[in-house]
Amino acid sequence: MTRGLMLNDADCGFCMRTAALVPRLGVDIDASTIQAVDLDALGVDAERAQVEMPYVHPDGRVDYGHRAFAAILRTGPLPWRVVGRLMTTRPIDPVARRAYHWVAANRSRLPGGTAACALPQPGER
Repeated sequence: MTRGLMLNDADCGFCMRTAALVPRLGVDIDASTIQAVDLDALGVDAERAQVEMPYVHPDGRVDYGHRAFAAILRTGPLPWRVVGRLMTTRPIDPVARRAYHWVAANRSRLPGGTAACALPQPGER
């Protein structure tokens, strides 16, 4: 891979809406859905991908959740590169992680969200 790959859930309207907005930030990535790729071949944990957005770096490393979004932002122009770096610094990382998890847990209630966007409950995965 020459560019990173952002993956999102095609069954979630909120995720699809967010994925459509990300290219507007000027980031240098490819995008697909978790349903359209071979997750095992990419080294993506399928269960975790249902809960946190994965980003596959060009070198094959995989980040999830807020770290995935930070990595995506780091491929873009200023100020997004700076924001992406700040999101994973010691004082901001735990706040960004909690914010990401809150959004993920509530994505069915956010703009574009539907009941299909709700996170799977334990045992439903």
